[in-house]
Amino acid sequence: MDVSVTSTEFSTTVATSTANSAFIPAPATAYQEDIARYWDHEARPVNLRLGDVDGLYHHHYGIGDIDHAALGGAEGGTYEKKLIAELHRLESAQAELLLDHLGPVERGDTLVDAGCGRGGSMVMAHQRFGCRVEGVTLSAKQADFANQRARELGIEDHVRARVCNMLDMPFAAGQAAASWNNESSMYVDLHDLFAEHSRILATGGRYVTITGCWNPRYGQPSKWVSQINAHFECNIHSRREYLRAMADNRLVPQAVIDLTQATLPYWELRATSSLVTGIEEAFISSYKDGSFQYLLIAADRI
Repeated sequence: MDVSVTSTEFSTTVATSTANSAFIPAPATAYQEDIARYWDHEARPVNLRLGDVDGLYHHHYGIGDIDHAALGGAEGGTYEKKLIAELHRLESAQAELLLDHLGPVERGDTLVDAGCGRGGSMVMAHQRFGCRVEGVTLSAKQADFANQRARELGIEDHVRARVCNMLDMPFAAGQAAASWNNESSMYVDLHDLFAEHSRILATGGRYVTITGCWNPRYGQPSKWVSQINAHFECNIHSRREYLRAMADNRLVPQAVIDLTQATLPYWELRATSSLVTGIEEAFISSYKDGSFQYLLIAADRI
């Protein structure tokens, strides 16, 4: 992939883009305003340096086994660079798995990424399917970043991010062939979210989410889940809540895949890197004690 700009070069471009961008709707609630502010100011190296590897900037975690041969020995001067590349490979593998579950997609279709972040998954979706991909985010900074990245790649006619509420998306009823949330559903009420996805999806359209959720069998959200909520200013839902809210909104699960064990290698490797944020222990401990799960749910709109 041709990458002519990195995260460190975006500051001037984003400032100019924001100044010239179209009208941005105000957040509907005080909580949305807090979330928009949170992501407008977020610039964690764990997101930006991983994206600099190949220009795909994600805001989710990884799955799969570690390629220890690619890492080599820890004593080498290039080890940290190889570790960052390996973490990025795992997070892109997660996005590939999500795209695998979207079902048949035609070049003339429209896909919707709800909570698109800096747009990495949108770029991957367009590269795979050749279709139009629309993203929504509360963060003007993220939308500008994603749109600048699309221009750099010459795909701005097919990939676009806009600032809006994923509970009130600017798409016609039945417009989307498929839609998804990749680790963004914990910021909203699930019944409201799935009602909106059900509205924009064509009958037979596919919805996919990959998300962390607390395990009802544990009894209540654990202390680790509470720490994750506080760290990201979110509200993690239970597995049961996802399935109930889907059923109430004409979304029928076709696959429910437990990715908990598949994501642990990513977290254990990240905990050894220079990119730690302090939340790694909560993820690792909660996955191991069973209080937290990492799930993919694919559902069809009936």
